[in-house]
This record gives sequence, C-alpha cells and structure tokens, in this order.
Amino acid sequence: LPPAEAEALVRALQGSELRDIGGQGGGHTAMGGLWLRQHEYVEKLNMHGILSASAGQEQLLTELLVTHAKIPVLIGELISVEVWKHKIFPVLCQLKDFKPRSTFPIYVVLHHEASIINLLETVFFHKEICESAEDSILDLIDYCHRKLTLLAARSTKAPAADPVPPQELQKQAEVMEFEISLKALSVLRFITDQVGSLPLSALTRMLNTHNLPCLLVELVEHCPWSCWEAGKLRKFENGTWHVVPPEDQVKMTKLDGQVWLALLNLLLSPECQRKYRFDGFNKSQLLKLRAFLTDVLIDQLPNLVEMQRFLSYLAVTDPAPPKKDLILEQVPVIWDHILKKNSGKWEAIAKHQVKHAFSPTEEELKLQARRWAQTYSLDMMEALAPDKPRCRVCGVEAAKRCSRCRNEWYCSRACQVQHWQKHKPACNLMA
Repeated sequence: LPPAEAEALVRALQGSELRDIGGQGGGHTAMGGLWLRQHEYVEKLNMHGILSASAGQEQLLTELLVTHAKIPVLIGELISVEVWKHKIFPVLCQLKDFKPRSTFPIYVVLHHEASIINLLETVFFHKEICESAEDSILDLIDYCHRKLTLLAARSTKAPAADPVPPQELQKQAEVMEFEISLKALSVLRFITDQVGSLPLSALTRMLNTHNLPCLLVELVEHCPWSCWEAGKLRKFENGTWHVVPPEDQVKMTKLDGQVWLALLNLLLSPECQRKYRFDGFNKSQLLKLRAFLTDVLIDQLPNLVEMQRFLSYLAVTDPAPPKKDLILEQVPVIWDHILKKNSGKWEAIAKHQVKHAFSPTEEELKLQARRWAQTYSLDMMEALAPDKPRCRVCGVEAAKRCSRCRNEWYCSRACQVQHWQKHKPACNLMA
C-alpha cells in the first residue's frame, strides 16, 4: 500500500457494536455497512503488514498504529467478535428461520477475528506496539489465556467426516479457532518479551491470576499442533497439517519455539521470579519440563541451557513466597463491558442479524463478491501465497486461470471443463 493509503486506513479504524457485526450495508443499516468497511480496512492492513514484514519494512505500519492509538481499538474489536462467536453464533445456528442462501457473510465475521489477531501478531514484535496497548494489554492477556486454554484442552484426533450446514459452518469455526489460538500463542510470547516494561497488573495477571507458566507446561506436554495418525507424525505448520519425515521428527517447529521462549521470559526474569508463587503444585508442574530439555532441543535453542540450570536449582530449593504488596490492581474491562451491555439480548441480536446481515439478496451477494475481489487483488494474493498455484481438479502445478473470474487455476483445458459445473455458480457471482 502507498503510505498515504495505509495512513488513511489506520485513521479510519474504529470500534463497532455487537449488533452491527456482519452487516452488509446496501439496503440495510448504515452501521452494518460501516462494519463491513472496517473489516475490509483490517484485511488490507493485515495483507500489507505481512508483505511489509517479509521485506523488513513494517516500521511505517507500526508507527501509524502507535501514533493514532489504534491498538486498543483492534483489541476491542477482537474481543467483540470473540463474544459474538460464543454468545450469538450458536443461537443463530439454531434459529428455525436461519436458512441462508450463502454462508459467506457469516464466514466473513468468523474470518474477522483471524484477520485482527494476524495483524497483531505481525506488529506486536515491536516494543512500542506493546506499550501503546496501555490498559487494554490486560484484555489481550486474558484473550490469549482463553485461547491457550482451548489449545491445551484440544483433542489431537483426526477430523471427523464432512459435515453439512449449519454444522459445516460450525466446523469451519472450529478449524479457524485452532489457527487463531496458535496466533494468540505468538502474540503472548511477544508480550512476554516486554516483561521489563509491562505494568505490574499485567505481570500479576500472567503469573498469578492465570498461572501462564503452568499452562505453557501443558502445551509442551500435549503439543496440540502435532499428532500421530496411521503410524505417521503430522505437524501443523504454515496453515496446514503435513507428514513429518523421520529425520525431522526431533526438529523444533516455530510453535514449539514460541512456547519455550515465553517460558524463558516468564521464569528467568528477576521481576517474574519475585512475583511468581513457586508452591508445591507449580514447582512439580515446572519440573516436568526437565524431561523435554534434551541435548537435541538445547542445540536448536541454546538459551534453554539457562532454563535447565534454573530447574536444577528449583528442584533442590524452596524459593521464598512473593511479598504481599498492598496495591490497587487494574482489571480488564472490555469482555465484561460487552457482556453487561448485551446481557439477555443474545437471541434478539441473532434474529436482527439473520434479517439484516445474513440473508442478503443475490444482488447484494454479487456486490459484496466484487468488493472482496477488489480487497484481495490477485497480485497481492500471489505475493502472499507461499507456493505456486495448483490445479483445482488434479492438484498439479497450474499455469492457466479461469478467464471470467480469474480466481481458479487449472493445468489444462480438460480439467477446467471437468470442473465447470461446480465452479459455474461462484464464477457467475464473481465475474
């Protein structure tokens, strides 16, 4: 994005009401259309952030978000969509009059949370971003804790058979929830990088309220991003599950690294050691890490030698309990504020959204498809894609593209003709 356009998008970011989430605009309320525009702004900034970070040029986006104080706004929107998913989405799927022509508008809402957490993951590497979150850093820590708890409880069994709508929508939401939780893990690790400059309340929240060190130990133990299936080890990396060859099975993934780095930050910082309760339970949980600290692992992340030393010391000592300082502790407010404001209105909001947001006419769907085609420009998508395009039918490398909508790839004319009946409705919508 040109700098002027990036600044205009950042300046335009603003929060929205739960009732207006998913609104398509058009013939409906002006606020609904505003929400969709907000989503488009976030999506463009997200793609811009990924491309800028890959080129080492994300400084401009970071400065804009700090200057215009937009990190608290993004955190508020993130939690707002999370509340929608927990409180309104299940009600929506059970309404008798919920028979959408297309599930695309709901998918956009589910995707909104993923776009925001992805953007935050890209920029939270920078200390000034973490500091600009101000009091909302507590809300973000709580958000990450909720996501990591879901990860720790996740079953590593293979996915079930293909569901049907609205179960299909709920299945999509579950898959997306897993990927969002992994992004939240990265964001949390970046927050722990700044333990020296975080407010005291944030440290208390991470160490004592949520006991994040013990939760991270569970993630090391259960490793939800890897599973054994038919005798083969599969790991989730770069948005997909893949089989790991035997020679790479002891190789540390990026996600493994994030957990270990967060543990290093939380356990080895003097400030954290003064505040954390090394009681019998916490101590026994942390000492489980010793079994995982093999020479092979330490060779890949040499800083873990310090962790090994610390755990050996912890095994033979009983650290003094933290001093009970009398302080006025800040608490997160965004989640509770949204719940109190909308308590008892979940079904009414769901019915309103079925009527005004999730039952668009065919014309409105076409208009929205065109807007999305503009948001996801083909050049931008190709720059983001890690691999060369594959044929939609047979999966081999493809060089031809549908000339009408320019969204599907094929290796040959034969594959395109074979896929036409399935592709035709989407092609008519996009073209």
